[in-house]
Amino acid sequence: MPIDTAKLMAQVAGIRILTSRLLDDRLSGDYQSVFKGQGIEFDEVRPYIPGDDVRAIDWNVTARTGQPHVKRFAEERELTVVFLVDVSGSQVFGSGSRTKAELAAEITCLLALTAIRNQDKIGCVLFSDRIVKAIPPRKGRRAVMRLVREVLAAGETRDRTDIAGAIRFLSRVQKRRAVVFLVSDFQDEGYDRALRAFARRHDVIACRIADPREAELPDVGLVQMQDPETGELLLVDTASRAVRGAFAEQARSDAETLRRNLRRWGIDTLDLATDRPYIDDVRALFQHRRARARRSA
Repeated sequence: MPIDTAKLMAQVAGIRILTSRLLDDRLSGDYQSVFKGQGIEFDEVRPYIPGDDVRAIDWNVTARTGQPHVKRFAEERELTVVFLVDVSGSQVFGSGSRTKAELAAEITCLLALTAIRNQDKIGCVLFSDRIVKAIPPRKGRRAVMRLVREVLAAGETRDRTDIAGAIRFLSRVQKRRAVVFLVSDFQDEGYDRALRAFARRHDVIACRIADPREAELPDVGLVQMQDPETGELLLVDTASRAVRGAFAEQARSDAETLRRNLRRWGIDTLDLATDRPYIDDVRALFQHRRARARRSA
């Protein structure tokens, strides 16, 4: 389907205005205290001095020179923030005023604007069962607007979701440690091992996008439903209390399993829904991470 450019630009402008209003000094300050100075980068190799941490010894240089040397690291002055955004078929669903794709664009815009206020670089990878678009990390407000435009322009697809494939791609192109916001509804399987390994190298925050109709069916009789990623049709009797109960229980179980797994892998979660505001959830995530950093200091 051809993209309606005027409509797209109006959506981008609307999201920019909305998120700019939400981006106050409090949120920006929380972001800075949580993320700034969390990474380290290699600075130099110097001769070993008694009292140095032996774990920092560079054994290659030590063997080559015959004298012990240690690696010296410095705190990174800026971060690289990458948005790994799911644009598969299930993202076009929305039972209210916005779709999951529109919510994904909003949260990406808000977090990206927060990052550039702190002089960080932002990049983006859009994925379905393939890499749709990869935007290298850049600085500046124009980079934010391009990210939002590309998320919205992905449009309606019947593509499936391949989180593991997207992670493998980003692992190849992003060698240095980054803050990675994985924005998806997580309607996929088989990505556990790839995500666990990825989270050991990068600071990953899972932004789970959901719609209330994915957790609870209304009682509207017989309804023909279609899987947006496969096109498969299914006739569902929503008047049946047993059917509605089984649907709700499966949705609850899936969501809880995902949260438990992410917590076990050391990945923070930001749960978002198309029918409610998200600014307080973002603040709560930042404040939780700040409190945790203070406890471990």
